[in-house]
Amino acid sequence: MDNNLSVLVPRILQPHFPESKHVFELGLETASDEAIWLEARNNFDAILSKDKDFYHKILLRGSPPKLILINTGNIGNKDLFSFLRQNTLRIKEFLGSKDDILTLYKD
Repeated sequence: MDNNLSVLVPRILQPHFPESKHVFELGLETASDEAIWLEARNNFDAILSKDKDFYHKILLRGSPPKLILINTGNIGNKDLFSFLRQNTLRIKEFLGSKDDILTLYKD
């Protein structure tokens, strides 16, 4: 999880994605996007972020890592957690697919 998401997101997703980590847990809370990208490329399947900079990295470099881009606008953590829980199946399907980017939109 990128720094633009709550440090609680991995806990919310833990039942479905037990390997989830926030950049804070990895000591990368102040790291550049490039450092986060490299960590994800070497150790994780995907980056979960609201940051479109990762979108551009995927377009230029491909995956791994894959990108789950959250496009919800400004919502509170409670709504974000609910939104992510509702999209668990979509995320699982995406991680098992050949696609590089999944954009999750909030209606």
